[in-house]
Amino acid sequence: MRLIAGLGNPGADYEWTPHNVGFLAIDALASRAGIRVTRPEANSRVGLGKLAGQDVILAKPQTMMNLSGVAVRMLLERYECEPAETIVLLDEADLPWGMLRIRQRGRNSTHNGLQSIIGVLGGDRFIRVRIGVQPKQMWGDRRDYVLSRMSLEDRKIAEEMAASAADAVETILTGGVEKAMSKFNRKAPPEDTEE
Repeated sequence: MRLIAGLGNPGADYEWTPHNVGFLAIDALASRAGIRVTRPEANSRVGLGKLAGQDVILAKPQTMMNLSGVAVRMLLERYECEPAETIVLLDEADLPWGMLRIRQRGRNSTHNGLQSIIGVLGGDRFIRVRIGVQPKQMWGDRRDYVLSRMSLEDRKIAEEMAASAADAVETILTGGVEKAMSKFNRKAPPEDTEE
């Protein structure tokens, strides 16, 4: 059983904000696998099922972003999963829209949800799929930006990125994290990549 957790903030006020693209990626995975992520459990909304031939727990922590680690730890304990087999999907304001960055570990992050998970678990040995949401122009406060409502154009891009993140998760499950990193980690956004 593998835990796949998408980070975001619960509630209608936070829907369609850059900080919630992790939730969108879980929705994309759930739709593909026919899993309903609705059961309240371990401070999360949870759905169980099969994805890419593996038993998975899809989860959306409901603790608010800054306390995501509490929910992730509770889920790992409840389902007896290993942190190293866990996949966390989250927004990344340092990456341009359309880019993904997969990593097996790493502490260097300003993302409060990621810092919470590292702090609560006492280590960084879990897979993360970072989804780029960098502002297209200068923005005063990063916190205000990631909690601002997306434009209709950005919503469409966010759905496409969530689908790409779901593709990356399926590649991790079927071919391993190294294969997914090779396939999805890019040095430039897709529209800027020359063939």
